[in-house]
Amino acid sequence: MIDLSDKVTIVTGGTRGIGAAIVGMCAGLGAQVVFTGRDEAAGAAVLADITATSGQARYLQGDITAPGFPDRLVDEVIGHEGRIDILVNNAGILSRGDATDCTDAEWESVMETNVTAVFRMCRAIVPIMRKQFGETGQRGSIVNIASDWALVAAQNAVAYGASKGAIAQLTRSMAIDHAKDGIRVNAVCPGDTETDMLLSERGDEARGLVLARLGQSIPLGRVAQPAEIAAAVAFLASDAAAFITGIMLPVDGGHTAW
Repeated sequence: MIDLSDKVTIVTGGTRGIGAAIVGMCAGLGAQVVFTGRDEAAGAAVLADITATSGQARYLQGDITAPGFPDRLVDEVIGHEGRIDILVNNAGILSRGDATDCTDAEWESVMETNVTAVFRMCRAIVPIMRKQFGETGQRGSIVNIASDWALVAAQNAVAYGASKGAIAQLTRSMAIDHAKDGIRVNAVCPGDTETDMLLSERGDEARGLVLARLGQSIPLGRVAQPAEIAAAVAFLASDAAAFITGIMLPVDGGHTAW
């Protein structure tokens, strides 16, 4: 059984979709969750859901790409909770377009959110987890949210695909570098998942029709639910995965097996 009892856990981008499911899953498994996001109303709604079921959580409003935010976030959690056991880098954005369509501004926005902010969060967390391991033997776990498009190519998403490929390599490199520090680093690679981000780019097309069409390209015949991605994250974050580091775990209904 996965147990995150009293594990202090940071989740970025935790106010909706996969991020909100991760926050709820980790809190339900006993973690003390601190989650971030830009939308204060959405953050308050997620927090209310968790506290209604006796989960432990705090919401800190903020933009993960803002200068100095990762360091301030880590300092706030250490000052309040006293330690950090798990980091889930979930915040991300999607931009459509091929290499001729993608503007400099779009490229830079995707890279800033999907890659640079993840790197900065990891850079801020590693010294804390390293120190904890040296003093108490408490091991740390970092789980990055990549994509099945980190493993296979996709059309019309050059910036997004490149950003998630970068996360895969960041994950592998950090897993090797910080194993000696008692820190495991893994990535979950979701396939199409029923979220607002997935459906928003389909315009006014009926939700059921969109999901049915997307499911035709997946061996299991449907898209994922956010909770299914969250379950994989919770497993990799937990001590049940104590001998797993440096992996890209596809949660894609078999899409990358074609």
